[in-house]
Amino acid sequence: MKCSVLIVGVGGQGVLLASRVLGEAAMRSGYDVVASEVHGMAQRGGSVSSMVRFGEGVVSPLIDSAGADVVLGFEPSESCRALPYANSGTTIITDVNPILPASVVRGDEVYPSVDSIAEAMSSSGLRLIQIDAVGEAEKAGSRLAANAVLLGALAGSGVTPLPMVVVRESLLSNVRAKHRDMNGQAFDSGVALAKTAMNRFRRP
Repeated sequence: MKCSVLIVGVGGQGVLLASRVLGEAAMRSGYDVVASEVHGMAQRGGSVSSMVRFGEGVVSPLIDSAGADVVLGFEPSESCRALPYANSGTTIITDVNPILPASVVRGDEVYPSVDSIAEAMSSSGLRLIQIDAVGEAEKAGSRLAANAVLLGALAGSGVTPLPMVVVRESLLSNVRAKHRDMNGQAFDSGVALAKTAMNRFRRP
């Protein structure tokens, strides 16, 4: 068994933290793990991505075209851009809150509507889970915990073999002690949202 997770977002959203948490959770669960470095302008609000692969005998951290089991998207347009890595069995878990690039803010480009992005992803036949990660993070105490919500959604969806409790423990071990309660609450809300979404998929 091998599992390939592609994490995409923009700089400052916590893609690096999510990659580290998943890698540690996989190691704690007894899997071989390889992960790519975060690629992109992480300090400038540009597109960033990381690949995490785990399982027996994994060697390369790179995910081939149509080779992702899961796309974990921190920003909707970045999730849509990751479609070339998806296949008919891929699950996309994405936040619905856009982050407008400078070109859009200046009026040079137009950001596509979230509905059109969702339609593009849904029409590809993939299993799509959309959540308001920022909203749930704000309920927990800070929008900065949106990455914890998304990690919770990934764990709660059951689309990877990683035990939910191990992912949660890995997350909390990678944040400052004063932020652990907030991140734990954000993670748990993501778990609940994903379970609700998966129940809808299972209905006949």
